Amino acid sequence: MKKLPLLASVAALSLCGTAIFSGCKARETSSTARLAFITNGVASFWTIARYGAEAAGQQFGVKVSVHMPAEGLVDQKRIVEDLITRGVDGIAISVIDANNQASFINETSERTKLITQDSDAPSTKRLAYVGMDNYKAGRMLGSLIKDTLPNGGKLALFVGRVEQDNARKRRQGTIDEVLGRSVDSTRYDPPGTELTDGKYTFVVTLTDQFDRVKAKANCEDAVLRYPDLNGVVGLFAYNAPLCIEALKQTQKLGTIKIFSFDEADETLQGIKDGNVAGTIVQNPYEYGFQSMKLLKDILSGDTGAIPHDKFIDIPARRVDSSNIEPFWADLKKKTGKQ
Repeated sequence: MKKLPLLASVAALSLCGTAIFSGCKARETSSTARLAFITNGVASFWTIARYGAEAAGQQFGVKVSVHMPAEGLVDQKRIVEDLITRGVDGIAISVIDANNQASFINETSERTKLITQDSDAPSTKRLAYVGMDNYKAGRMLGSLIKDTLPNGGKLALFVGRVEQDNARKRRQGTIDEVLGRSVDSTRYDPPGTELTDGKYTFVVTLTDQFDRVKAKANCEDAVLRYPDLNGVVGLFAYNAPLCIEALKQTQKLGTIKIFSFDEADETLQGIKDGNVAGTIVQNPYEYGFQSMKLLKDILSGDTGAIPHDKFIDIPARRVDSSNIEPFWADLKKKTGKQ
């Protein structure tokens, strides 16, 4: 496993191209590598990743395109097939369903250089995975929950889909840490079963398939179904912001604790306001930047670019009231919002 610093030293973020592939035009030649960064959906998380991917394109003189499938797996497959037809040199993809996409990932790997980022497909022929250990990150969130609710309580989990490798592992890590279980990233508790150790209880896991309306309704429904709920846990970037809205409408904001993943502006503001206990953040900027750098190195023939375990670790971090100010200031600087 190759561990990377949290913040790589990168070039300025100004964009210097408006075509489908962006990069510095002054460095474009007929042999310039064409790389694609493909997400698993549309979210603010991926907007941050786009900045990193495009910054890498400028720094390394490669053409980078970023694609956010709005219609799930079918849309993602269509994007990949289109890129292959156009002769893309490398793809970094966040896999939606590792089991059902395995054959497609393997076929694509035979036609271009392919790595995974954010959500892995470890049993496929992908060259490497760029991201965090999602099970470990889930346990970090579980630790935050226990720190915030030391006397225990009832919790509801919200996530886009559990078919994704990252979603499944971060959910399981959260459950295992809160319930005091041993470390086992292969364990899996299917949704639909109440889980408890007598002190903490996960009453429900609700999925939304990236449907924002459904995601908000899920939180509203959980609050009504479980009036003694103590905390809501959002595992995707948009879940916590929608939980904030739902709790505000049900007059439970500030009463029910919110726990989150990722760094949506609404989540970070919620931490400052005291409505969100904290969030476990990845580093989507580095996902974008390091994925494009790795593909560029692979295409350049750098035999040392891929670590032995094929895992480039970009560690997760905990953000709460103690470090929200410096974290958010750095994020704004990176994304040109400062």
